Amino acid sequence: MASQLSLLVVIATWLLLFPSTHQVQTSQTQLLLQVRRQLEYPKPLDSWEKTYDICLTQASSTLAVTCEGGSVTELKIIGDKLDRPVRFSGYGIPNQTLSKAFVMDSFVTTLTRLTTLRVLILVSLGLWGALPDKIHRLLALEVLDLSSNFLYGSVAPKISRITGLRTLTLDNNYFNGSIPDWLDSFSNLTVLQLQSNCFNGTIPDSISKVATLTELSLSSNYLSGEIPDLSSLKKLEMLDLRVNELDSGLPGMPNGLVTLLLSKNSFTGEIPQQYASFNRLQHLDLSFNFLTGALPEGLFSLPNISYLNLGSNMLSGSLSDDLACGAQLGFVDLSMNRLFGDVPACLSSNSNSDKRTVKLGENCFSRDSQDQHDPKYCDEGNGKVKSRKIVMAAVIGGICFVILFFSVVFFVICRRSCQRALSEQKFLQKPVSDNSATGFSSELLANARYISQSVKLGTQILPTYRVFSVEELKEATKNFERSSFIGEGPIGKLYKGRLENGTYIAIRCLALYKRYSIRNLKLRLDLLAKLRHPNLVCLLGHCIDGAADDTDVSRVFLVYEFVPSGTLCSYLSESSLEKVIKWPDRLQVLIGIAKAVHFLHTGIIPGSTNNRLKTNSVLLDEHFVAKLSDYGLSIITEEIYKRQAKGEDQPIQTNSSMEIARNLDDDDVYSFGLIILEVLTGPRFGRGELSNLDLLITSLSENEDADQVLDPIVLATCSQESLSIVISIVAKCLSLEASSRPSVEEVLWNLQYASQVQGAADGDMKSEVTSQA
Repeated sequence: MASQLSLLVVIATWLLLFPSTHQVQTSQTQLLLQVRRQLEYPKPLDSWEKTYDICLTQASSTLAVTCEGGSVTELKIIGDKLDRPVRFSGYGIPNQTLSKAFVMDSFVTTLTRLTTLRVLILVSLGLWGALPDKIHRLLALEVLDLSSNFLYGSVAPKISRITGLRTLTLDNNYFNGSIPDWLDSFSNLTVLQLQSNCFNGTIPDSISKVATLTELSLSSNYLSGEIPDLSSLKKLEMLDLRVNELDSGLPGMPNGLVTLLLSKNSFTGEIPQQYASFNRLQHLDLSFNFLTGALPEGLFSLPNISYLNLGSNMLSGSLSDDLACGAQLGFVDLSMNRLFGDVPACLSSNSNSDKRTVKLGENCFSRDSQDQHDPKYCDEGNGKVKSRKIVMAAVIGGICFVILFFSVVFFVICRRSCQRALSEQKFLQKPVSDNSATGFSSELLANARYISQSVKLGTQILPTYRVFSVEELKEATKNFERSSFIGEGPIGKLYKGRLENGTYIAIRCLALYKRYSIRNLKLRLDLLAKLRHPNLVCLLGHCIDGAADDTDVSRVFLVYEFVPSGTLCSYLSESSLEKVIKWPDRLQVLIGIAKAVHFLHTGIIPGSTNNRLKTNSVLLDEHFVAKLSDYGLSIITEEIYKRQAKGEDQPIQTNSSMEIARNLDDDDVYSFGLIILEVLTGPRFGRGELSNLDLLITSLSENEDADQVLDPIVLATCSQESLSIVISIVAKCLSLEASSRPSVEEVLWNLQYASQVQGAADGDMKSEVTSQA
């Protein structure tokens, strides 16, 4: 009887539990099928149609589903949407992203109902939109990988609440803004990968507090400034910061690094000797920076080093004859530096041709080769650099001593004055009102140092964008009378005006061939208003001339700051010696334009990439800072460009060369190449037929009749090395094949490098003059 009772209890328990387990499995299955629908039925999920229990799906390289107790703990789906578009507007793109019906917020809501997920990998599925904060509801997550999608905006701050997260991978998306400063909230994070996005600003110090990190990749972004001291990250093995705009000296690093990649930045100073003690180091890439000084020879003999790339820097000195190379060293690149002397045996091609690749070109090594400079090129430069460093150190030391002396004297005087004032105040015992006759409150006086700093930076602080009325603009231009008319820009008429507060402005009147609704136009103007940069003519606001309701509008005024010093084109064609621009100044102007174009492409989503750049749209302010005007107009005036290209009221031309030229003008890198060419040659050769430009570039590249083509001012004020760098990059910019043209980042880097080379050459010349005197 007892055994029968026990059997009944077991059966009853099984009947009670089975429906619950089955219900959980059904619920999870329905959620996964909903995920499949929202992902618009990607191919890796085709097998789910034939499977009753998705948890039993066979794992593959593109799909994995793991369940425990009827609940999903791992979901990995890897799609086939691998192509990244040249331009991404922040909206769905046919055949590259999920459709316009996809809503990222709804999709994440579905995912958060899979509360037991520990691993979530969704790669190359065409996801697009901002990553919503609700992703933090997946509190059990240990691995989150959303790479190779179309996610943008900032990284959701509430992700920091997922304290068990070990791997966060958001590579190859369009995230922008700064790197999150809450990364130290993670106590278990080992892998952080944010490469190939649009992050800018500096690397936050909080990243050095994530003690568990073993891999950190922030490459191919727009990060600038210094790298925090990462030596406290004892477990860090891989650091990848390539292709950014970092411009400090090389900081301290943890000794356990295995891979260190810092190429294509603007690092300066010497390579720390500490790096030669990284016994676990296998890959070191410091190429394409501005590093100087001697090489730490211990780098070559590290026990595990296999890849060493120090090319395209300004490293100097010679290498010891007895330089030792590690047994694992298979690749060495020291090209394009200022190294001289004999090539050590372990780097000689005779002894390492079978096992080691060595690149030594563009130095001053004493070997029979045409790829080396004359020894004087490196030897003299290095000697003068050292002497300049000694002199500068002495001068700076003297200045610091003088400042310290006067600071002590000033402190003593101020202390005595304060004591006298306090004694007088106690004697008088007269209360002082916070609102004195001067109008300065105690709080204002306490913050005076900040006010002073703001005054110093006043010219750099951009005014607030606002909406103007038609009446304001009419009053500013005296009803747009003839005397206020400046001329015709690329599109629309241009007027000069003066606001009631005395500020001079430039007003561009755009006649829209394509009529927009008020709402549509305001959305486009709002996007244009976000284009704020020191090298852009500041857009102060706009004025819509039309009905107040949501009817169509056909005219809009754009209000800019007035830049009185004229266009770059006028300076290049100027015969007055007072307005001649020397080569170093021309380089700074080009660098300013490159920074502006780079910002236009990457500063907002969608970027502005069709800016029809010309020298007469580059203005120079009173400090000779380049400011780009006529930018971003394609955002609201595509139709104008189309009509302008065709010729208003004229039939469309079918000439193939005209079509090619029109397409080239739409490419900012090509147009910028034409600006560089005009800076090199002057306006007489700067623009012309494609065939003539090809011949001109060929003659410049091969140094044929350069004195007949280049602007005499350029020839008289440039160094040959600096000029060669610019000629090389302009030839690439003007390639007829779009795929052969460099990125804006590459153009900017080369111009900065050319400027630094020119600065070094000018310093050498000054030193020679001083020594002769």
